[in-house]
Amino acid sequence: MAATLICFTIGFHTNAQTNTSVYDKALADSLGADEYGMKMYVLVMLKTGTNQTTDKATTDSLFKGHMQNISRLVSIKKLVVAGPLQKNEKNYRGIFILDVNTLEEARLLINTDPAIKAKLLDADMFLWYGSAALPEYLPYHEKVQKQSH
Repeated sequence: MAATLICFTIGFHTNAQTNTSVYDKALADSLGADEYGMKMYVLVMLKTGTNQTTDKATTDSLFKGHMQNISRLVSIKKLVVAGPLQKNEKNYRGIFILDVNTLEEARLLINTDPAIKAKLLDADMFLWYGSAALPEYLPYHEKVQKQSH
């Protein structure tokens, strides 16, 4: 038992040293990371809004604008994650993770979305503490997407 504990302790200590040796201060600073490599974001849960229009041309146009707005928010480095959810009992439709510090900043950004303005979608927002490296995956997305929206 004591030998196992010593081996575990040595392994943990070695692993901890390895993690600190790969620390990149310049990268951490450029991403706004705290000492744990984390930062604050806003998690947006998109849900069905109060506008229940069935006019296909209208909804198609608004959701086309929704997708264009997503691309715009990515291009200005404010949106780091977006995606739809499968049908569920809470009527949640999708998520955004916005690279902003406050709910007010997030509200200003999501109000630029035509589907939200038209109330086809509504949003619940939460401050969320996650990895500061999250935006780093974005350049790879274009390399793995065969078709754009």
